[in-house]
Amino acid sequence: MTRTPIARSVLLFDLDGTVLDTKDLILASYHYACDQVLGYRLPDEPLLEMVGVPLPEQMYKLAPEEHAEAMVKAYRQHNAEAHDRYINYFPQTRETLETFAEAGWRMAIVTSKRNESARQGLDSFALAGFFEMIIGFDDTDKHKPDPTPLLLAAERFAVQTSDCVYTGDSPYDMQAATAAEIFAVGATWGFFTPERLLEAGAKLLVDKIADLPTALSFIQLKR
Repeated sequence: MTRTPIARSVLLFDLDGTVLDTKDLILASYHYACDQVLGYRLPDEPLLEMVGVPLPEQMYKLAPEEHAEAMVKAYRQHNAEAHDRYINYFPQTRETLETFAEAGWRMAIVTSKRNESARQGLDSFALAGFFEMIIGFDDTDKHKPDPTPLLLAAERFAVQTSDCVYTGDSPYDMQAATAAEIFAVGATWGFFTPERLLEAGAKLLVDKIADLPTALSFIQLKR
């Protein structure tokens, strides 16, 4: 029996670990904040486990409570200043986005980063033009894994969540997409393992961004 493709028209992307390779930038900024505020370094692993949730939430869980706000401030200062030295993007990202644009997909970024930081990263590689909007930390009171940012994206596109696909590399992305009833694609080229993404609700796993168009072809139906 042939499966009828599901109509989808909107492709939503996480940013860190999905469109942009920010691991070195994240760790460098984290180390700077630890050095400046605490005078000692905290382990990398707990931070990397929380990539995908807002920075203030991360710092309140990782650092002594009385230092959390100063950690956020120092992190953001270093992140902005060192941004261009550490940031990168994944091979064939531009070509992949061009493929989706040519196929008629509308695209947006849904991230836990502030809009300014997200746009700075996209502008570094002239990628911002592919996306009609950025939904960032500034836009909602609730954040991933809560579905609110994804629901807002669908609302601004004036589509149903069933018209959307969300590609992200973290369990928080998968949980948010599942809660929003959006098709969840796990990007295994990012921070988290395939097992974590599947446990969190990924419906499809993709190993590199260049494979996304082919991987999504079975759920794309041109309107």
